[in-house]
Amino acid sequence: MKQHGTIDKYKVRLVIKGYKQREGLDYFDTYSPVTRITSIRLVLAIAAIRNLEVHQMDVKTAFLNGNLEEEIYMEQPEGFVAIGQEKKVCKLVKSLYGLKQAPKQWHQRFDHVMLDAGFKINECDICVYVKDTSNGYVILCLYVDDMLIAGSDEKIITSTKNMLKARFDMKDMGFADLILGVKITRTQNGLVLSQSHYVDKILEKFNSNDSNVARTPIDTSQHLAKNRGEPVNQLEYSRIIDSLMYLMSCTRPDLAYAVSKLSRYTSNPSSIHWNCVFRLLRYLRYTREYGLHYNRYPAVIEGHCDANWISDTNDSRATSGYVFTLGGAAILWKSSKQTVIARSTMESEFIALDKAGEEAEWLRQFVEDIPRWPKPTSAICIHCDSQSAIGRAHSTMYNGKNRHIRRRHNTIRQLISTGIITVDYVKSKDNIADPLTKGLSRELVQKSSMGMGLKPLKHYSSYEGNLTQQTGDPTN
Repeated sequence: MKQHGTIDKYKVRLVIKGYKQREGLDYFDTYSPVTRITSIRLVLAIAAIRNLEVHQMDVKTAFLNGNLEEEIYMEQPEGFVAIGQEKKVCKLVKSLYGLKQAPKQWHQRFDHVMLDAGFKINECDICVYVKDTSNGYVILCLYVDDMLIAGSDEKIITSTKNMLKARFDMKDMGFADLILGVKITRTQNGLVLSQSHYVDKILEKFNSNDSNVARTPIDTSQHLAKNRGEPVNQLEYSRIIDSLMYLMSCTRPDLAYAVSKLSRYTSNPSSIHWNCVFRLLRYLRYTREYGLHYNRYPAVIEGHCDANWISDTNDSRATSGYVFTLGGAAILWKSSKQTVIARSTMESEFIALDKAGEEAEWLRQFVEDIPRWPKPTSAICIHCDSQSAIGRAHSTMYNGKNRHIRRRHNTIRQLISTGIITVDYVKSKDNIADPLTKGLSRELVQKSSMGMGLKPLKHYSSYEGNLTQQTGDPTN
């Protein structure tokens, strides 16, 4: 598919009958590592900050490059049976599509090639490779057979491409414009990630007859509960949630709370749940052009966390939410129910702070392996709107009443004492993680979306070479 959703070409492959393989005989490990979507956003944010060139390459028939360690035989393909040797089989030397170990063998082969070429593997994501030389540096993200290559100059990107072309059958796609269904738009100020074409597909498939719009993703007065009756179109409900979840995971943090809440009723949806889904689709229609705008500043990672303690009488567990930004836009976010029951607002906020601290530690370790990132790496500041939770995080006293969150308390104290994170207070109205825990008014939804870097894309246009805004005014 092309970036606008039109068909680029048709492909056909020979696929082996992998369902006949037996574990321990025909295959052993079947893992298939891919880079996290968070890592891709983080690399693109760094590219926007440093004004790096971002290119894209594709490996043709990637799984055919893996070398097999097991002895595997295949029946002769239909239509290609050797005359007079119909009873013979083919012994595989390399992997084929359909083999259970094909993804693992491909990744293993790619690892060897990159390490031999002088690349190093990022400790936090084994599908991110970096190389730093005196002439420049390059960062490569691998997602099965798609790869993003961000480099400090064109020469080192070209040398990386030539190295890959010498080892594999590659397709050079030039400047990156589409990765995993996410459109990358180059602007004068940085990069924009958007999925407006995917939003159009969702609306056309599930909500084509409704032209109304909504200004907020969820109704603040609506309280959802489990359906005790018969499910209403459960399969179609699951399909919509699946599509919305992919959209939310890639470029739309403003949908996180609504999708998280609606996905809890996938097994038995009611008409009330359907009404909430339709409202969310109307909000998508209103925010179709929204995208994550990564600029050249600020060049530091910041976090926000929040919790909503028992907002629903039918549920005793609170909701946690956190979001991290770099270059003026979100790179990591999550909205989920807490796994333990908090006894107070302070405890629910502290649990959310603990989860945000885990992600902050991962982000800090990730950027430590980025070439020429400022050393020593500064602590990541997490903004919290609970003074009591911040006081608890800095307290060294042990209170037996809070022993059920003692492990979290020790973890937060260690992260603060080792300089990995700092915790700062922010007013609730300025906490951009607030919409990840509850429904908000129109003004707060718009304000938090701007804080997460979500803005309409219609004011920008992508050019090669000199990039200018459509208005012609570089300061607009």
